[in-house]
Amino acid sequence: MHRTTIVKAWVLAAVMFASAPAAAEVRIIQSPGGQVGPFLDLFEKVRESGERVVIDGPCLSACTLVLSIVPGERICVTKRATLGFHAARSVDRRGRFFAEPEASETVLQAYPGPVRDWISHHGGLTSRLLVLKGRDLAAIYPRCR
Repeated sequence: MHRTTIVKAWVLAAVMFASAPAAAEVRIIQSPGGQVGPFLDLFEKVRESGERVVIDGPCLSACTLVLSIVPGERICVTKRATLGFHAARSVDRRGRFFAEPEASETVLQAYPGPVRDWISHHGGLTSRLLVLKGRDLAAIYPRCR
């Protein structure tokens, strides 16, 4: 079951991230998040490739790890961009969620300062989804040209 979830996450990530080699960019169109591992691997590859990341829709949960891995000067946002943050959690075999406070703190500290500040100003990482978009997001990351 766990292996199936990881494979699904990889397939989902492959569908959501369209890469255009000529334009040297990765466009995030819609990502609900998922298992952390596949996102870490994917964003490491993007970082190493030198490609620019265009956030052009919802980038939620584990997708926001892009902010910690890809240099900020290679990230831009469109008017449709939305970032969604919540506390780290794990799921048992019965589908029950458990808080992971140490992992939440690690993730929070890995985000760039302005993102950390915004999250802290809005109540910190909890089970509730915090949504960063619009002017607040454009104050942190430039609009894509």
